Amino acid sequence: MSLAATTARRPRLDPAPYLLSGPALLLYGVLLLVPLIATGLLSLHSFALYKGIIDVYNLANYRDIFSDSYFYEIFGRTFRIALLVTVLSALIGAPEAYILNRMRAPWRGLFLLVALGPLLISVVSRTLGWALLLGSTGIVNQALMGLDLIRTPLQFMYSEAGIVIALAHVLVPFMVISVWAALQRLDPQVENAAISLGASPLTVLRRIVLPQAMPGILSGGIITFALAASAFATPAIIGGRRLKVAATLAYDEFLNTLNWPLGAAIAILLLFANILIIVGCNRLLERRYAEAFR
Repeated sequence: MSLAATTARRPRLDPAPYLLSGPALLLYGVLLLVPLIATGLLSLHSFALYKGIIDVYNLANYRDIFSDSYFYEIFGRTFRIALLVTVLSALIGAPEAYILNRMRAPWRGLFLLVALGPLLISVVSRTLGWALLLGSTGIVNQALMGLDLIRTPLQFMYSEAGIVIALAHVLVPFMVISVWAALQRLDPQVENAAISLGASPLTVLRRIVLPQAMPGILSGGIITFALAASAFATPAIIGGRRLKVAATLAYDEFLNTLNWPLGAAIAILLLFANILIIVGCNRLLERRYAEAFR
């Protein structure tokens, strides 16, 4: 076979997909990759109290973080809150999405608007509202004391419990949307057929509904965990100055102590830790899910 024939039979490279995706890739690089690279380079600089940022590249900031138990406590609190918010959002959002999926118009649209309501309010206004509700003289404590369920106000403000409640309020809609999108492929007649064949409602939920909803729960959990771990406004207002998370700590390093390299190192570690936890948990859950429903 001649070289000319081989060349003629080889498919030509179509440049159209690359030309069409070029603007999006350029925008992605400018708005995401360039700031991340700049932050990563900034984290390698040194800092002195009277000199400011020193143009010397080293790993001193990362060594300081990994050698100080204070930073371990901050990151541990950050991911503990994110995990609790994710679990709470799944417990509330998955049943809510299932109920929405079984509703008919116009009630479905009305209750979907109610479920998405927290996303339509400013994060500062929403968090300040929770501060008023959860304060020692707030409606929640006053109602519990009025019902004689407690004698002294519960400490919701400046606590992890208050941060979890306020974050779950705004992140539940992401779980609802993810699970509802997954349940769109579920035909209600399949559930009716299973019940007519003698399956109990619990069996229907476990063997039919849950396998269909699990991809939505996993994707919603990833979104919820990432947003909760990187949240700033809600932990800053509800947690205050005493209860810091990684995002508020990075903010303090940037604007209060002006140690930009250390703040950049905290932000980079938060990003990579978030990615590792999400990817690892996603693969583990997918493997366990496949084994359980094989």
